[in-house]
Amino acid sequence: MIKDTKIAVLIDGDNIPAKYISEMMEEITKYGTPTIKRIYGDWTKPYLAKWKTILLENAITPIQQYGYTTGKNATDSAMIIDAMDILYSEKVNGFCLVSSDSDFTKLATRLREAGLVVYGMGEKKTPNPFIVACDKFIYLEILKKDSEKPSDGAPKTKENLYNITPKVIQFLKHTVEDTADDDGWAFLGDVGSLIIKKQPNFDSRNFGFEKLTPLFKSLDQFDLEQRDQTNGRFKLIYVKNKK
Repeated sequence: MIKDTKIAVLIDGDNIPAKYISEMMEEITKYGTPTIKRIYGDWTKPYLAKWKTILLENAITPIQQYGYTTGKNATDSAMIIDAMDILYSEKVNGFCLVSSDSDFTKLATRLREAGLVVYGMGEKKTPNPFIVACDKFIYLEILKKDSEKPSDGAPKTKENLYNITPKVIQFLKHTVEDTADDDGWAFLGDVGSLIIKKQPNFDSRNFGFEKLTPLFKSLDQFDLEQRDQTNGRFKLIYVKNKK
């Protein structure tokens, strides 16, 4: 992750609910600076009216695109054309494509071929071809902050997108093996990087954990160890598969 990455954020307004926008923009700042922010849709349609205030609050530019033909999505075409114009302008070194539509799979692939980092965001229904075409894919459901409280006054918890299945554990074990030293220990930072390369939509938050460390700590199949850095400022976390 490069902190000074300049990111073009392109949002499929016909496909993404307005309720996610605040958390989505906050998430994007973890990966770089959103220097271009555009959302595409037919703004003459009543169902897009709720976007108006949100766009002003987040300085997102709405791009008008009329539907030329019934059943054809002109919004997708406009977004793809703009993305290529931005690519050739060389004003950014990363893109965030926000959609749950597989039509952007080829676009994501083309941008990565040009050497740019591509983040994808969409709902859980997003088809897998678009997900794996991105460097990293984040499900919008895990970003939604819910401040409501149930009747008993206890904080309301978000539903996890996935359970930690034996298949997930095997995937983690294999990734630890792939990055481990001769003693079987792997630096958790390297493990996390390889996980994203293998599965761009893997996120500890999908399983109810804010970070990768507590996810590994919750599993009996792994040992964790803290080690001091040479300068002593930070602790490094290492993980090892249990025999």
